[in-house]
Amino acid sequence: MSGNRKKKERLGYIEGWLSIATNVLLFGLKYWAGIVSGSIAILADAWHTLSDSLSSIIVLVGVKISSKPADKEHPFGHGRAEWIASIIIAVLLSIIAFNFLVEAYHKLSEKQSADFGRIAVIVTIVSIILKEALAQFAIRTGKKINSTSLKADGWHHRSDAISSVIILLGIFLGSYFWWIDAVLGVVVAILIFYAAYEILRDAGNSLLGTKPSEEEKTSIKAIANEVAGLDMKVHHIHLHRYGNHLEVTFHVFLPEEMTLKEAHRLLEKIEDELLKQEDMYATIHPEPVK
Repeated sequence: MSGNRKKKERLGYIEGWLSIATNVLLFGLKYWAGIVSGSIAILADAWHTLSDSLSSIIVLVGVKISSKPADKEHPFGHGRAEWIASIIIAVLLSIIAFNFLVEAYHKLSEKQSADFGRIAVIVTIVSIILKEALAQFAIRTGKKINSTSLKADGWHHRSDAISSVIILLGIFLGSYFWWIDAVLGVVVAILIFYAAYEILRDAGNSLLGTKPSEEEKTSIKAIANEVAGLDMKVHHIHLHRYGNHLEVTFHVFLPEEMTLKEAHRLLEKIEDELLKQEDMYATIHPEPVK
């Protein structure tokens, strides 16, 4: 396992277990606050927080599976398991958003307003701070190590922080506008739906396959030309992503007078350099100079 993969697995485990521990703690605090204040909304938010632990467990499973080495049935490893984990998290976010819409509809139709106590205010503020801190950690770490499931879990944390903000707003504005809690709930649901859409889009595109970026193309061409000492006219570049495992194929032009043995030796050097610098496993197709 490469250093990058070990780092990714380690950070994934840290985020997952930290998330589970924090969510269980917040669940206990919110449940206690809900019982003391007699607030059904706080009790519901407590169970919402506990549901976040499920997404964290999915992240842990995704990281564990994606870190498994290649085998006979999966010659390119198990990296795409992480994208599947991201899709599952996006589905959970969509379910949460839908429940917000349903709850908001009931509150509007029955003209219910929020009713919270002082303890609920303190617990809600603590929840917002901790959940947003978890979201920042997961999203930034996910971007740093290019982990879609970590970024997805970060948005799941943020959805809980946003729902707590809604409750807090309801505390301060509910006495003036009975409908504010329900209306803000609809706004939150739309935001969460959009976050789920972005996660599904990124994971879906990765599973379907995306073209290499211009930066990746430039790097591949530069490495190939530098090793060969000539312009190889690198073209027909295809990059296949399996999580952290990258398979790249491309065509190059070689002088007609170059022997098969010389060409093979040169292409092996390019493949070794691409693996060393870009962590890409290359397959190169040579063509005679036209």
